[in-house]
Amino acid sequence: MSRDTLEVAFVVPRSGPAAIVGPSCEACGLLAADEVNAAGGVLGRELRLQVVDGGRAPQAVAGDIDMLLSTGAVEAVTGWHISAVRQQVAPLVSGRVPYVYSPLYEGGERTPGVFLAGETPDRQLLPALRWMAGELGVRTWCVVGDDYVWPLASAAVARRFAQHSPDIRILDEVFVPLGTQDFAAVVERVEHSGADGVLMLLVGSDAVRFNRAFAAVGLDNACVRLSPLMDENMVFATGAAATRELYAASGYFEALATASGLDFSRRYSARFGVQAPVPGSLGESCYEGVTLLARLAERAGALGSDELSAAAETLAYDSPRGTVRMAGNHLMQSVYLARADGLDLDVVAQLKA
Repeated sequence: MSRDTLEVAFVVPRSGPAAIVGPSCEACGLLAADEVNAAGGVLGRELRLQVVDGGRAPQAVAGDIDMLLSTGAVEAVTGWHISAVRQQVAPLVSGRVPYVYSPLYEGGERTPGVFLAGETPDRQLLPALRWMAGELGVRTWCVVGDDYVWPLASAAVARRFAQHSPDIRILDEVFVPLGTQDFAAVVERVEHSGADGVLMLLVGSDAVRFNRAFAAVGLDNACVRLSPLMDENMVFATGAAATRELYAASGYFEALATASGLDFSRRYSARFGVQAPVPGSLGESCYEGVTLLARLAERAGALGSDELSAAAETLAYDSPRGTVRMAGNHLMQSVYLARADGLDLDVVAQLKA
């Protein structure tokens, strides 16, 4: 390993249900690395990304990371991958190298040396539920999620919230294996629940298949859908005929008409062209992950966990998501609600945490 370069394991999905957002993740991460290097790199070293397929079984991904660390091939880890992978990787890297986890997640991660760039339910999911009740009168929900840690833990947060809210009730919860192909029985259960809305905690192509099955039986005429994990690439795959009354909550949307968001879109298009994958919220989180790693290291002057944690206490900067700041090991950011309009996601509100 050359000391002239900072080699980073970039863990993004090239397989599995989340692979649908993989190309956007890789492009956004590469753009961030290009911009970091154009500004002088990290601690005077060129930042280089080594892609690891994060769409595989968590143990397989963790095994690859362990090998890269043990051979000195990488000095940091970042990227978009599901929480089941993070739970395997976090204790493995703690005390060895910094780990910036970029996606939205269920909250509660406190492993030393792990920094989190994504949204958490208290600032994303719960304010969205409150907005849906107040603005649309959607008060009863059926949860549909994949059967792993992020959907299960997020559903538990929503359930506790509903217990203390007179405006929100969870009527039913359905969890399916990652990679489920047939959602007919799930849609039937949603219909029988009588809920006004579906809280979708599904990943990638699972969400796409559910959306199509949901609309195929006409449930989109009577029931809204809300997802904290729905980007423009997933909307495209769903198709305009199946996006009626579909809402998403995120810290970034490609249609976000802020100066920083528009400038990011311009730089992305200039780098990759108009035919590139849309830099949706999930891909853009990888831009945040790489950028956050670089900014923490520059402020700390080192890559050690203690130095990075100290640097995080006062770190704030402008990103495509607007002004962001660190609080503990989490990146605080504004969160927005968008409504699908055909193949577009139009921002309709900024949510209050």
